[in-house]
Amino acid sequence: MTQTDAPKHILDGYRILDFTQFLAGPTTTRLMAEMGAEVIKVELMPEGDPVRLLPYRRQGRSGYFIQQSRGKKSICVDIRKPKGLALVKGLIEDCDIVLENFSPGAIARMGLSYEVIKSIKPDMIMCSISAFGQSGPLSSLPGFDYIAMAVSGVMDMIGDPEQPPYFPLLGIGDVSAGVHALAAINAALLYRYKTGKGQYIDISLLDAYFHAHEINVQAYSGSKGKIVPQRGGHHHYAAAPLGLFNCKDGYLFMVVMARQWKPLCEVMGRKDMIDNPNYATNAKRVENKEEIVGIIENWLKDYKRNDALKILEDMHIPVAPVLSVPEAMEHPHLIEREVVRTIHDRGYGELDIPGIPLRFSEFPDALDLQAPYLGEHNKEVFGEHGGLSSTEIEALEKEGVLKSEPLPEGVVTIASV
Repeated sequence: MTQTDAPKHILDGYRILDFTQFLAGPTTTRLMAEMGAEVIKVELMPEGDPVRLLPYRRQGRSGYFIQQSRGKKSICVDIRKPKGLALVKGLIEDCDIVLENFSPGAIARMGLSYEVIKSIKPDMIMCSISAFGQSGPLSSLPGFDYIAMAVSGVMDMIGDPEQPPYFPLLGIGDVSAGVHALAAINAALLYRYKTGKGQYIDISLLDAYFHAHEINVQAYSGSKGKIVPQRGGHHHYAAAPLGLFNCKDGYLFMVVMARQWKPLCEVMGRKDMIDNPNYATNAKRVENKEEIVGIIENWLKDYKRNDALKILEDMHIPVAPVLSVPEAMEHPHLIEREVVRTIHDRGYGELDIPGIPLRFSEFPDALDLQAPYLGEHNKEVFGEHGGLSSTEIEALEKEGVLKSEPLPEGVVTIASV
């Protein structure tokens, strides 16, 4: 391979037909686009992906959409029309993967079930992402991230013991399911490479959430119900000291396991606690958790957060400041590693977004990607893979089979986003 035909990134050469919207599926295809795959985003008439309307919007562009859709090519099709369905089917032969995250059964009702897709391309890898999976008593119900969180038992573990449970304002289930889907798809690609066989992949948010129970499920089962997982508020129910601790001007989160107990006692000037039988084991520390928390916070009350952080870090005690979103975005570690990344969108302008969390030694640099306007790549995609002329595509747009959003003045189409 010469320098001119070297791959731009690790998934260069793969093409994905992407029917996803909102967050779970777009997470998978966003990561694939960041890894160099060609992602053809199929947006349904009339408005495309609903997140195009989510805040914060500038110049008619959604920051949410930009974050999730950079590097994708947008086609906008009325798939309910026979011509629209035929156009999309015509793309399948040239694609490696089909991904969708509609409610179970919806893609089949559109005329694009796995059986149909497999009949067109036998070695196709198709992945469906849904709230509850493609089978089971809940599979037909609509669902979003927090719905799956509630059913999984995860939401019940968040909050204070005597208060209703809380839910975090993050897309944890959606993103986790999207990453699980990416892992499964990459494994399926390897399997196809070895055997020539494609397959269907069923990913659910509920499965991904339940997979996150590292202690709760096995502890309840193994103890035959003697251990009942419960909300711990600011502190863990099964380990101590482990939780939030208040300083003069903010909170620290500290994890003190057996190895860190002695240095913590020493740094607090409480060597008498090291061999105290009331604190000798984790079980004893959990039993006397409130007393230990009181001692630690009494010590911390004279310290500002960053001063206490330095003292504890110097003793190699696992500890972190509880940062706000703005504080995290300004943290030098996140900036240096481009965990927070500044991009420039041709319509929106400058925007900070989360960087790609996958790092490869052969591809150390992030790709310079742009998010598409609605239907921006109708001509490119259907010209290259559907054999249609510009005149034919324009006629289909006039007929209402395809739709493209007029580009704002001064914004230039990027042929390969």
